[in-house]
Amino acid sequence: MRHTTRTSLLALLVALLSALLVVPAAAVSGGASAGVSAGVLGGDPPGANDWDCVPTVKRPTPVILVHGTMGDRKNLLEGLSRSIKSKGFCVFSLDYGDRGLSDIRASAKQLKRYTKRVLRATGASKVSMVGHSQGGLMPRYLIKFLRGKKLVDDLVGIAPSNHGTAFVGGDNPISALVAAIVNGPCRACVQQGAGSPFLTRLNQGDETPGRVNYTQITTRYDQVVVPHTSGYLTEGRRTTNLTLQDLCPTSLAEHVTVPLATPTIDIVLDALTRRGPASKKVSPRC
Repeated sequence: MRHTTRTSLLALLVALLSALLVVPAAAVSGGASAGVSAGVLGGDPPGANDWDCVPTVKRPTPVILVHGTMGDRKNLLEGLSRSIKSKGFCVFSLDYGDRGLSDIRASAKQLKRYTKRVLRATGASKVSMVGHSQGGLMPRYLIKFLRGKKLVDDLVGIAPSNHGTAFVGGDNPISALVAAIVNGPCRACVQQGAGSPFLTRLNQGDETPGRVNYTQITTRYDQVVVPHTSGYLTEGRRTTNLTLQDLCPTSLAEHVTVPLATPTIDIVLDALTRRGPASKKVSPRC
């Protein structure tokens, strides 16, 4: 009976995801990259996972794309992959954690194994990571607790759940009910709740350890990472926090569509192609 209940809850979560992935036409036409098939799951994003790719002197650092909770290595990442590849980078993308539902600590170990595989294949000394939602958060566990500081050059989080979401971790009966429902089928969802033991430990002390460059991109219309500023990390020389609407006031990008948005991709490219994190004075196409 317990297994049946958990299976039913997982089916419900997948159904909710399917609904979310029907990207509104207005959002796509209002700043999302052309040619993105937001509703098609599976396979590799354009230009990614070429294991014969050789980094160049100009682009010595491969880029790993990290999907969010309930995502996969392709969906919502096509525009990013295509654009990063066009700038001369070797691009890789992985599936992890049973579509990102599993314990984030285990997913971070999986990402570390994948990172080492990329480094062996390319001969590079470090990788950069671009992650959406949990994909912007989870690599921080790798960096802080799994000796990943020497493996990562840039970490770019797009609507990252760095300090969690009040949707799951808020101090109210609805948030508590949501947390109780998803705890079984989606351990990572509860770990991303505001104030969770996982996030408390992750954010204790230095939020941006190592010589990694940290760029966080948020959107005011985020309906998952609430409030959107919980995606920010402590400001410093190697940290840049940006909200999309501060740069492009008319942008309607929300949690699902933000990785598709042209200004988001421009900010990512700025972070990857310069020393340090993205510039606070970056001028993306709006």
